[in-house]
Amino acid sequence: MSAAALAAAGPLAATTTARAAARAPKVLVIGLDGALLNRIKDADAPNLDALMASGLTSVSPLYADPMAPTLSGPGWSTIITGVWPDKHRVKDNAFTGHAFAQYPDFLTRIETAKPGLSTYAVASWNPVTDTIFSAKVDTRVSTPEAEYDTGTTSRAVAELAGGNRDAVFVHLDNVDHAGHSHGAASKQYLDAIHGVDAQVGQLVAAVRGRATHGSEDWLIMITADHGHTDAGGHGGSSAAERQTFLIASGGPVTPGSTRYDIKMPDVAASALAHLGIAVDPAWGLDGRPLQQPVPDAFDALRPQLATRVDETGIGAAVLGFTHTPPAGWSIDNSAMGTGGVTEWRGWTFTTDEFWTSAERDQWRETNVRARNVFAVADGDEWVDKSFTGTFDSTLVGPAWPVTGGRTATLAYTTHYRQEAPQKGEVLVSYDGGTPAVVKTYTSDTVSKVESLTLQVPAGATTAQVRFRYTGGNNWFWAVDGVTLTPA
Repeated sequence: MSAAALAAAGPLAATTTARAAARAPKVLVIGLDGALLNRIKDADAPNLDALMASGLTSVSPLYADPMAPTLSGPGWSTIITGVWPDKHRVKDNAFTGHAFAQYPDFLTRIETAKPGLSTYAVASWNPVTDTIFSAKVDTRVSTPEAEYDTGTTSRAVAELAGGNRDAVFVHLDNVDHAGHSHGAASKQYLDAIHGVDAQVGQLVAAVRGRATHGSEDWLIMITADHGHTDAGGHGGSSAAERQTFLIASGGPVTPGSTRYDIKMPDVAASALAHLGIAVDPAWGLDGRPLQQPVPDAFDALRPQLATRVDETGIGAAVLGFTHTPPAGWSIDNSAMGTGGVTEWRGWTFTTDEFWTSAERDQWRETNVRARNVFAVADGDEWVDKSFTGTFDSTLVGPAWPVTGGRTATLAYTTHYRQEAPQKGEVLVSYDGGTPAVVKTYTSDTVSKVESLTLQVPAGATTAQVRFRYTGGNNWFWAVDGVTLTPA
């Protein structure tokens, strides 16, 4: 990797590259269509269990309508391109109006950046290799239906054992088939996981049995495009249908670790990073390399998240909310009404699992660009119990250092749903002065990364950011990943 690429990729990538300088980086991504992580853990799946023990495991929630239903077309497109459906524009399994020319698959990006690398994709569900992966990939194989996962596995094993591929994608379908036919709660679904586990074992054995394996640095990633209901099927907004996961082993991964910050688009970004390809911001990827975690202040709150109080629709054992801010942050509830649902009284720090369980199909599921723990002001849920007054709460950030007379960049993810007279305001103050509004939300802004340029007054040394939400029986505002960077 060049010095410029190392700088762009980050310090962990530089350390990893130095450690593995003598070994050739290679990537294997295995897609298990319709597989649920909790059912993998219930099944007889020794190979997947071993990969979890030797690597990291992360549950990653999907979107739901109106962004896209939990179908294979949007799911695999998100994993393979590294962007969410609002960018790749795949809403179903017909792929009508897709934007793969603008957001190509990760193997195509590898071919563009390093044409000397060898890429290979094989799939039991043919749209993966016929449509999502482009003709720029060295070899695309759409397995004949009669061969199904057996043919997909044997072809991939042959390539991994005897070829010299640098990046390989393998799609296996039978777990999804069992889910549709028998449901995720069935013995047949567990049997299908046991069967695909054996196929994963064959693929991993092919990698480890290579004559050149000792001089290679393999990153193996296993993921799924969606989950399944107990009765069978997917496409809706239930937690089971929205469940995906990543198991990653090799490279710089910490054995036996659990992560909460990983999202589906990270698979593509992680593959690129492992192969020494720096992600260009101009690509507009939503994924970020798993090798380069970017924890924010809110994520540190996960150990203190509590179970439900008033929200009886949320599982009693689900950990997911706190009103206690992280160090340096505060919440001003001096104008906040009284009563209401405890969990949402003023700004709350929560998780996707907890928040989306409060009420489904109201766009909470489309808060896809927030990660791990994020902040929410939810007037809609707050008023579901007797209250007085209005929702008026302000989330106050720390005093960040700035340079007077220069610019600074305020960045954050925002997920805002509007109903009048609700309003969201971003305010900034300098050196403890009067806060001034720099951004106002009065219309829907769905899962967006904001970047605001601030003109710092001459002589100022600190800036403080406030997020004020006012409303009542309206909608909500979610914020995450807040940074303020001096020029």
